[in-house]
Amino acid sequence: PITSLPGVVQHTRESLLAEVRELADLGVGAIILFGIPSTKDSIGSGAFDPEGIVQLALADAREAVGDRLVVMADLCVDEYTDHGHCGIVDARGSVDNDRTLEVYAKIAVAQARAGAQVVAPSGMMDGQVGVIRQALDGAGFGDVSILAYSAKYASGLYGPFRDAVDCAIVGGGDRKGYQQDWRNGPREALREVFADLDQGADMVMVKPALSYLDVIAAVRQAVDVPVAAYHVSGEYSMIKAAAANGWIDHDVVATEQLTAIRRAGADVILTYFARWFAERGWRPFDFQCE
Repeated sequence: PITSLPGVVQHTRESLLAEVRELADLGVGAIILFGIPSTKDSIGSGAFDPEGIVQLALADAREAVGDRLVVMADLCVDEYTDHGHCGIVDARGSVDNDRTLEVYAKIAVAQARAGAQVVAPSGMMDGQVGVIRQALDGAGFGDVSILAYSAKYASGLYGPFRDAVDCAIVGGGDRKGYQQDWRNGPREALREVFADLDQGADMVMVKPALSYLDVIAAVRQAVDVPVAAYHVSGEYSMIKAAAANGWIDHDVVATEQLTAIRRAGADVILTYFARWFAERGWRPFDFQCE
C-alpha cells in the first residue's frame, strides 16, 4: 500500500497479472507501467535492461491479456537513477540532454521488445520523440506508438507519485530545467506539442490536468491527433483526503473532475481512478462532451 495514494499499491509481478486481467474484464482501455528497481545507478540502466522490472512486467501483462487492453510503458529514468533526475547528470550536476537521449533510445527498444504497444517518454528532454521514433523504426518496431508528454509542468502535484516510486532528487533540487513553468500559458505548450508531432509523436499529453484545462483545450483545438491528460497523484490524493475527512462527496467530485478533463478536450485520461470508474459500469462514451 502507498500511504499517500489511498487505494493504490505497488505491485509484484504476480499481483500485476491478476490486476490486468481484472482491468481487462472491467473494460479499462489501457494500463501504463512504472518500475521500481531493486538497485539504482547514475544512468538508470535498469530502465533498459532486458531483465529490468518493467520489461519483465510488460511481457507478463501482454501474455496475460494479449490485445484486450493497450499496454503502455513510461519511458524515463528518474525511478532508476541514484540521483533522481530524469536524465544523465554531468559533472556540474546538470542534466545532459544529448547523453540522456542515447539512453532513452535504448529504453524504447527494450520496452518494445518486451511487448509495449505504446511508449510514453516523460522526461521532457529536447528532441526525445525524434530519437525514440528513429530507434523504434530502426529496430523494426514501426508499429509501436509514442505518447509524448508534450506539456509537462514543474508542478507541486507530483508528491504522492514520488513517494510511490522513490524518485525524489537526492540532495535537493528540482526538475525545472526541463519541465515547463506552470506560469506560462498555452503558447509554450503548443510549441512543444508541434515539435513532438514533427518528430513523430502519435499522441500528445498535458500533465497535470485540472490546473491546465486551458492548455488541454488549446491543444485539442490545434491538433488532429489524440490528446491525453494525466490526472496526477496529487489531484487524486486531494480528493481522497478531503473525502476521508467528510468535507466532500468522493464519488461526485471524482466524477466532476474527470468530466471536466473530458469536457476540456482530452480523448484519453490517465488516472488513478480508472478502476473505480470502470467498476461502476461506466464507459468513456458516457462522458462525451462536445
